[in-house]
Amino acid sequence: MRLSAPLKGQYAKEHNLDFDRLLDASDYKEHYRVDMIRWGEERRNQDPSFFCRLATEVKEADHLVWVISDARRLTDLDYFRKHYRQTIAVRIQADDTVRAERGFVFTPGVDDAESECGLDTVKDWDFCLNNNNQQQLEEQFTLLLNTIQLNLS
Repeated sequence: MRLSAPLKGQYAKEHNLDFDRLLDASDYKEHYRVDMIRWGEERRNQDPSFFCRLATEVKEADHLVWVISDARRLTDLDYFRKHYRQTIAVRIQADDTVRAERGFVFTPGVDDAESECGLDTVKDWDFCLNNNNQQQLEEQFTLLLNTIQLNLS
């Protein structure tokens, strides 16, 4: 489940935009990205749980396990920890050099905004996965999946 999907859906609806194109990595999305971030922050300032509730309200009974792939703020993490007692918080990270090798280019005003680094100060992750190396990442995922399996039994 992605928290950005309901955010982009609501933004598209309110601004009469193509929702599907806001979900991809196109120039179309990038054209609206700064305004979408500003708009999302305004919504969160009014109601920090707005997008988390929007994402979960229709999916609540659908799945035994959810993977939220894009929680970005402390309020997101707090929402899931408060409302879903078996939350397992997982951080996936890679070194900046590896990210650059994969094509990441830092954009000031975007990549240093809370929407991109709001969880960088969190220290109490249940798991931290290193995404520098495929084999190491797969081994770490196996440990995570085993933990999830144990929590389900």
